[in-house]
Amino acid sequence: MLDGTDFVARLSAAAERLERLAIGQVPAGLTEPDPGATERWEAGQVWAHMAEFVDYWHDQLKKVIGEYAGDPVPFGRTKSDAGRIAAIEMGRHAFIPAMMARVRESIEQLKRYLAALNSAEWNAVGRHATLGEMDVERIVEHFLLSHLEEHADQLDELS
Repeated sequence: MLDGTDFVARLSAAAERLERLAIGQVPAGLTEPDPGATERWEAGQVWAHMAEFVDYWHDQLKKVIGEYAGDPVPFGRTKSDAGRIAAIEMGRHAFIPAMMARVRESIEQLKRYLAALNSAEWNAVGRHATLGEMDVERIVEHFLLSHLEEHADQLDELS
């Protein structure tokens, strides 16, 4: 049975790291593309993405858990999703401390949610369009924890 034991601590560590990165001058330059991709972002685009994706994936977790009845629940989006692209574009010039405040609140809500999940909820299964079947622990790891850590790494590299 899965229980996501270390996820709340990792989310706290990611939030602390992002708090430090939100202070000071906005770094110049572009991120390196993801492996096998070509998309490169300015720091503001990275912040805009983080400010929208935590809530998005939190909602997707609730959907998977709420609808799971033994068959994988369709969930998620891909990088080409119009809403994702629009949020990144709209937020790319926003005040970084304001985006960090949004990230902080989203992470706090997610931590409370994850801490309250029971074993059966951690074992609910969703089906992503490109990644296939994923239990809740893998969804949290891939779309939230590693995702936040990867973007923190990108911001570190720009600094």
